[in-house]
Amino acid sequence: MSKNTPIPAGFLRHPVHLAAFGFGSGAVRTAPGTWGSLAAIPIWGLFFWLPLPLYWLLVTVAFVLGIWLCDKTARDLGVHDHGGIVWDEFVGMWIVLGLMPVSWVGVVLGFVLFRFFDIVKPWPIKWMDTRIPGGTGIMVDDVVAGFMALAALYALDRWVIPFPV
Repeated sequence: MSKNTPIPAGFLRHPVHLAAFGFGSGAVRTAPGTWGSLAAIPIWGLFFWLPLPLYWLLVTVAFVLGIWLCDKTARDLGVHDHGGIVWDEFVGMWIVLGLMPVSWVGVVLGFVLFRFFDIVKPWPIKWMDTRIPGGTGIMVDDVVAGFMALAALYALDRWVIPFPV
């Protein structure tokens, strides 16, 4: 089956599938990863203010939970990494935004950079995407894309154009 396999009727009524599909944002047929990445931003707005250790604990828990959510949903769909599974995009976006001063410029650039790395999949992202099975494989490539985007965002803020706060 393909990454664009239609979602069975009632599939998103199951809470695990609903979460894996980004609370419905991944059900958009065109560019579900982009919609999932956008949907991650308002949720990030609910916890970005936490002290950094708690913030990263929450992101880590979301990552570990995501391995299970994505694996179960992929198995139930019969597709390794269905395009609508976007919990991995949520976690990737939360990584990108994790160490930056909060500003609209940082959020927009973080989104653009994350989508760039997630779509282009430079090494080692592409390698991980094709070689690591199950929920771990679904999650890990977006986590690495998130850290690569975070590094690029940090470099832009530090050495090119500091973002207004």
